[in-house]
Order: sequence, then structure tokens, then C-alpha cells
Amino acid sequence: MSTTFTTFKGSEDGSIVKSSTTKSELTGDQVLVKVTASGLCGTDEHYRKAGMVLGHEGCGVVVATGPAVTYTKKGDRVGWGYQHDSCGHCQECLKGTETYCPERKMYGYADFDQGSFATHAVWREAFLFKIPDGLSDAEAAPLQCGGATVFNCLHAYNVQPTDRVGVIGVGGLGHLAIQFAAKMGCEVVVFSGTDSKKDEALKLGASEFHATKGAKELKVGKPINHLLVTTSALPDWKLYLPVLASGATIYPISVAEGDFAIPYMPLLSNGIRVQGSIVASRYIHQRMLQFAALHQIKPVLQEFPMTVDGIEDAMSRLNKGEIRYRAVLIPQEA
Repeated sequence: MSTTFTTFKGSEDGSIVKSSTTKSELTGDQVLVKVTASGLCGTDEHYRKAGMVLGHEGCGVVVATGPAVTYTKKGDRVGWGYQHDSCGHCQECLKGTETYCPERKMYGYADFDQGSFATHAVWREAFLFKIPDGLSDAEAAPLQCGGATVFNCLHAYNVQPTDRVGVIGVGGLGHLAIQFAAKMGCEVVVFSGTDSKKDEALKLGASEFHATKGAKELKVGKPINHLLVTTSALPDWKLYLPVLASGATIYPISVAEGDFAIPYMPLLSNGIRVQGSIVASRYIHQRMLQFAALHQIKPVLQEFPMTVDGIEDAMSRLNKGEIRYRAVLIPQEA
């Protein structure tokens, strides 16, 4: 029995188009999910003119399951993120880093006929994540990409509770990075253009805050071991390299065009590393959700209706920097 559901696509001129997708009878470990909330991520804007269904921070309720589904049942709350599938047999998949599988299926590169801007979606059980009871659907949605992206840096690359973690930017990624690092026991040093977000950053868990606009140098309490760059613009490395500890790691985790450029000699002389990182593997993604529920790490949200007007309004506000700090779309159809 086939299922037809509403979707929202981008288009060549950037307008949002209401459409529909039909999926045939569920096979293998496929799961039909009724969407209850979808985060809006900056990456969605990158594909707005691609003519594909948008959205990759989805949460919903299981409606039906395929014949090979083993642990997911009707009524379960689940979420999904950037990755939809992988080959399952390459070295990357076997060692638990399937996000780097050569045959990976990622948002923007596969499954163009569905996304989280929709009333329903069909995904493999293997790439769905059960939502812990301590998180609502709206709270869990932005964690499926935004939360997974920042948590992956902190979990996968040996960040220790005794480390000092720097976060550049207090926005969609940055405000989550502050919370995760603080709850992991790290001292969190936040850098933002002005003091306007200082009080909020401290409430989220920052132990230090530094305004950088017009600064000629930065004076931090102690050197920083890990630096998460959550802004799309590259920072002024002349400000930041002097405050990094020897052997520190830099994580440029927002998506930006162009080349990554950094002064050569300070990188060499202090043993600084630049670590590329994308969304979390399933192992780390699951742990992220459990950690967030345990420590009540939640995004600061603004909700919008999942309609053409609602999506366009949310995306317009995102482009203008008016979202504080994650937009969540709520389906209006029964």
C-alpha cells in the first residue's frame, strides 16, 4: 500500500513550493514517520534553489514499519539527521565512522524527494534515533544536526573535562556547544563580537566571555586546548592563535565557501591542529541525545508553522540573523 504525504521544496528562484511525495509499500527496515517537528539549519538555505525537499533535523512518531524492522514500533518517537544510509561493509562503516563512507547518503546528495519539511518521511530504521523522554520533539529536532555537529567535536577527538574549550560565536551552533562543553566539565571560554550576549553565554555555562570587535589582542585566563569555530566567517587568527595552548585543536564546523587560511608559522611552532568534522556517527549521535536528556541541554527555540509562509518567514529571519537561536517548524496538517 503506497503512502502520499505533503513536502516542501526549494525552487530555482528560491521560493518554497508545497508538493507531495508518494512512497510505495515499506520494504526491508524502512519506517514511516509522521513528522512532529523540524529544525531549520543554515544548510537548508544552501539547498533552497536546488528543487529538492528541504529539512534534515526531523523528529516524529512511527506510523508503520517494514518487515525487517527489529526494535522500532508504532508510536515510538524518533529523530533523524544529515545521513540517511551507508554501505555497511567498508572500513569506515565497520569501525563506526560511517559518516565518511564512500557510498554514504547525505542530505543534499541523496533522497531529494523527502526531508523533514514534510508531514511524513520514510527512512531506514538503522538511521533513526529514539528520542529520550527528557526532550520534547521541538527540543530534540535541532539536536539532530546542530547538536550532533558540536557534540561530535567534543566526543570524537579526546576532549577532556580538564580542558579549556573556546567557542567562537553565540548562535545556532555556539549556544549548544557552550552547554555541552560545560556539562562535560570543561571550562568554556566564549568569544563574540560584542558584550550583548555575555549574560546569556554565562547562564548557558561559559566561565569566561570576551568581546572581540575592535580588539587588538585577547587576554584569557589560561590557554585554550580546543577551539570551536561556529561562525561562517573565518576569525582573525592573529587574535586567536596567541591564546591557544601548544597542541591545541581548531574545529571549523560551520559550512562556508572558499578556502580555509591560517598563518603558517604559528601553526607549526605550536603544534596546532585543524580538525575537519561533520555530523556525528550513529554511535555518537545516540550518546549525544542521551547526554542532552540527562543534563537537560536544550536549544533556545523560536517556533514557526510548517507552511509555505511559515518556512519563508523562518528562512528570511535566519538570513537576517534574527533567529534566537534555532528555528523549529511545526506541521499544521493532521
